[in-house]
Amino acid sequence: MYVVGQYPRFLRAHWKFLKTVVNKLFEFMHETHPGVQDMACDTFLKIVQKCKRKFVIVQVGENEPFVSELLSALATTVADLEPHQIHSFYESVGHMIQAESDPHKRDEYLQRLMALPNQKWGEIIGQARQSVDVLKDQDVIRTVLNILQTNTSVASSLGTYFLSQISLIFLDMLNVYRMYSELISSSIAEGGPFASKTSYVKLLRSVKRETLKLIETFLDKAEDQPQIGKQFVPPMMDPVLGDYARNLPDARESEVLSLFATIINKYKAAMIDDVPRIFEAVFQCTLEMITKNFEDYPEHRLKFFSLLRAIATHCFHALIQLSSQQLKLVMDSIVWAFRHTERNIAETGLNLLLEMLKNFQASEFCNQFYRTYFLTIEQEIFAVLTDTFHKPGFKLHVLILQQLFCLVESSLLTEPLWDAATVPYQYPNNGMFVREYTIKLLSTSFPNMTATEVTQLVNGLFESRNDLSTFKNHIRDFLVQSKEFSAQDNKDLYAEEAALQRERERQRMLSIPGLIAPNEIQDEMLDS
Repeated sequence: MYVVGQYPRFLRAHWKFLKTVVNKLFEFMHETHPGVQDMACDTFLKIVQKCKRKFVIVQVGENEPFVSELLSALATTVADLEPHQIHSFYESVGHMIQAESDPHKRDEYLQRLMALPNQKWGEIIGQARQSVDVLKDQDVIRTVLNILQTNTSVASSLGTYFLSQISLIFLDMLNVYRMYSELISSSIAEGGPFASKTSYVKLLRSVKRETLKLIETFLDKAEDQPQIGKQFVPPMMDPVLGDYARNLPDARESEVLSLFATIINKYKAAMIDDVPRIFEAVFQCTLEMITKNFEDYPEHRLKFFSLLRAIATHCFHALIQLSSQQLKLVMDSIVWAFRHTERNIAETGLNLLLEMLKNFQASEFCNQFYRTYFLTIEQEIFAVLTDTFHKPGFKLHVLILQQLFCLVESSLLTEPLWDAATVPYQYPNNGMFVREYTIKLLSTSFPNMTATEVTQLVNGLFESRNDLSTFKNHIRDFLVQSKEFSAQDNKDLYAEEAALQRERERQRMLSIPGLIAPNEIQDEMLDS
């Protein structure tokens, strides 16, 4: 079965054989031998992804599309599968339904596919309206979790067309989210920090996380339709954002941060009015959680900076409207991020800083921002650039320094960067001031280097600021000469060039037929 799945073009060309293979997979789904059901579900998903159009058209000699036939026998087919296998099966059928071009048929198929989970969901919500204690039973919590996971699987493959289904359960789902959140908070308040480790609280949190994951998956996969954002974002503000702000640190879900990062990345400037509310709910309280040390709340760290990056990229005007204290908090948190020893957090912080610099440079607050932060940013970037723990960020360090040096030599900054009260004499321009400041900074940090060497480096950086590769080579040569780097493996400093070399080699292999296996060339195998 695995081998058959490797040849989708053959399957697409021979319907009878494809149908036989899929029916055989359905037989394997009842086989109790270890691993067989997993193999059957994985292969089914793989085949459907590559051949989905074939299942929604009426083939020669058939009375109805295969997907309709499958949905009629759905309960029997999945009867012996484990929950995770059922989720995979539902995802596969979602791919089939997504290939149907007639919206009426598509909605009908979706309704039939979701009939079993919806019936169970309806029963639970109906009982909860009589007595809310029903939702506290562990078996009911597991059933709710399972239903949400099934919905997430279908949403991931169906995208926008999942709208009718999520609309059906959305408000009840938020009510369950709110109730479970209150249960978690009261458990942790009564039982202390250890209560968050109990199986009951973990189960409740799984439901909260899955709810957030379902909404995020749907909004992420749905096509860019503003009315979907208007329909789903406002009802979430209090149950999700308000809940995050009110909760104890141990009860805050990091998925809230990634959900709102996805929403802002998706709906961009349309979200600008909501940013102050998002900022108020998550910023201060999350920073307090993650800045105590570099270890606690690892999931919150990366997701927090991803959210901040989404705001800086798509809703920059909301950042401009922050008070100077709030903006300082943002800048401090970015510096804290790129100092982080966790590579992906440091990288997110550097990317975020680069975007902020470009956005402020193009705004009317250019002088104000750079007068306040230019020297701090330069100092902090040189600090991580010359720290051997931060070698993987070399490419971004170089881009940020280039951005700063190009800016001071341009006509964009019309006000002096120095404080007239603290310098011995007035500089003719910002370029001269920054040169002298950089020479002093590096001479202090590298006392073993002569003043001539440091001056040569700084002058070289300013002269090559418009040529990235020369600029980068100047910095790299300086680092390799320094004592900290000379005795180390410095391949991270050459990572960008190595990646380009690998890509050129791959392109060369692609140009010679037969050097790369067919199943490694993804694009050719997708169903048209």
